[in-house]
Amino acid sequence: MDAAPDNIARFKLSAQYQALKQRAHRYIIDQIDQQDLDIEPWPEAKVERFVSESVRRYASENRLPLSRVELDVLARDACDELLGLGPLQPLVNDPEISDIVVNGPENVFVEKHGLMSRVPVRFNDNNHVLRVIQRILAPLGRRVDESTPMVDARLADGSRVNAVVPPIALDGPSISIRKFRAQPLTDEDLLRYGSVSQAELDYLRAQVESRKNILVLGGTGSGKTTFLNLISQWVPVNERIITVEDAAELRLRHEHIVRLETRPPNLEGQRAVTTRDLIRNALRMRPDRIIVGEVRGDEVLDMLQAMNTGHDGSMTTIHANSPPDAVHRLQLLCGFAGFKGSDATLLGQVSSAINLFVHVTRLANGKRRLMSICEIGGVAGNELEMRELFRYDVAADRHVDERSS
Repeated sequence: MDAAPDNIARFKLSAQYQALKQRAHRYIIDQIDQQDLDIEPWPEAKVERFVSESVRRYASENRLPLSRVELDVLARDACDELLGLGPLQPLVNDPEISDIVVNGPENVFVEKHGLMSRVPVRFNDNNHVLRVIQRILAPLGRRVDESTPMVDARLADGSRVNAVVPPIALDGPSISIRKFRAQPLTDEDLLRYGSVSQAELDYLRAQVESRKNILVLGGTGSGKTTFLNLISQWVPVNERIITVEDAAELRLRHEHIVRLETRPPNLEGQRAVTTRDLIRNALRMRPDRIIVGEVRGDEVLDMLQAMNTGHDGSMTTIHANSPPDAVHRLQLLCGFAGFKGSDATLLGQVSSAINLFVHVTRLANGKRRLMSICEIGGVAGNELEMRELFRYDVAADRHVDERSS
């Protein structure tokens, strides 16, 4: 067979190849059992050699008409099945991929450079998808089945994983992976991509260093956590930071930091540790600043209280499509949390707690931009006063400094 990439992709997607891969994988497992091998402590290179030799032996014994390239592909996939995440492992290894979604065994999509596309990857069947999910969950002591059909987890590198299985997933098991960058984006990266201007970075650095409370807002996939991670790097090294996250994604290069992560309930539905629990505990840990990955529930009241009671320079993110939407969402979440005061009282709390709204978004072309920086003022009537200091002009594709206007 021609070794052209398109031909190899068709080869890997064929039902015949999937059946061949299953048989080769079974053969390798039998070889391990027969020789009583413990491959766990082996270096990766040794495992790869063993798998490659086993695949070639299997092909020879069964007189399979495979080219050298096809044997290499089969050996690599067999190694991924043995030690990695099967068909997903090459996608996890690709640094240009930011998201991976599996919609059943034959529909796998990835996001590259902000755009989603289908990739020539498939699983054997639903059980194959389930085995990969179980491999992700095994080190975490978690499970997913009919009684617990939804689960959140993370990979060893910190990438966030969500999985849903039947009966709630009607078309078969589904996996969503939000990949974690090995190297956090720097301000130089954002300048090179055109995501921000130098004036905006200089302003935000000064505000972080002067201990302003900042709320980063944006939609799903807009880069909120990435931006929060960036500006958190400017916290002075002598300050103690407590981070609180639902899934640990922040990577602060800071000496004086304690990282806290929520815990879901156990199999009996008990012993959950929520974001609100962690924020309340963080207040007792002598923090200079508290950084919460995202406020999405009743923890919003505790976060506002922390910002209002001496923990200046604290930061968090929220799902919202604009600064006014962020205000409405804060009001909504506070209502869910049991806040009984008037709108004016709540807006007064928000005004006292938050100094800046930083709005980030992902445009239709997949590019991420800092859309605006708003300074929070007082309360006029039932409205929170906001002054836009910087904005991104979409039509002109440029960042505008409004401070002099």
